[in-house]
Amino acid sequence: MSLNKYNQKRNFNATSEPEGTINQPSNELIFVVQKHAASHMHYDFRLEMDGVLKSWAIPKGPSMNPADKRLAIMVEDHPYNYKDFEGVIPEGNYGAGTVIVWDNGTYILADGENNDKMGTILKSDLRKGQLSIILKGKKLKGEFALVKLKTKKENTWLLIKKKDQFAVESDILEENKSVISNLTLEDFKK
Repeated sequence: MSLNKYNQKRNFNATSEPEGTINQPSNELIFVVQKHAASHMHYDFRLEMDGVLKSWAIPKGPSMNPADKRLAIMVEDHPYNYKDFEGVIPEGNYGAGTVIVWDNGTYILADGENNDKMGTILKSDLRKGQLSIILKGKKLKGEFALVKLKTKKENTWLLIKKKDQFAVESDILEENKSVISNLTLEDFKK
């Protein structure tokens, strides 16, 4: 896992984003979803794996409705300590705009494998382009799949909510406040 791309794209003298360093794996794997008002509004879905956050940009945001299949564009790895980042990335910098932590929590493999094998299985599933996980977040709960599309673009995936007791048709994105600061993007800008 490399954070070279992440570090190359940022000027840490101009942005309050954390510098990219690899973290020691934790007992429970975390996920975070950051709402990001950049040149285009999107949600950044991040999964801890091998001390970094594997990251996908989701233009329409995640959904709790199994009928919705959300495009997820895989982007560069982010450092583990990005999980708590909220702030305004100044104009002229990569990703300029406001960021809040829309959701966070932990995740496990959907097949119930124990944590000893989890890292190995996650890496293998990522290479295969098929991740099945259970999210234990404040907003996102239950089973999800990340499925790599077979297209010319290597980084296109789908995020799909699986049918389970947490699946709903209502729009989860209406819950628009940060789970850390309890602010909306608009509040944060002020």
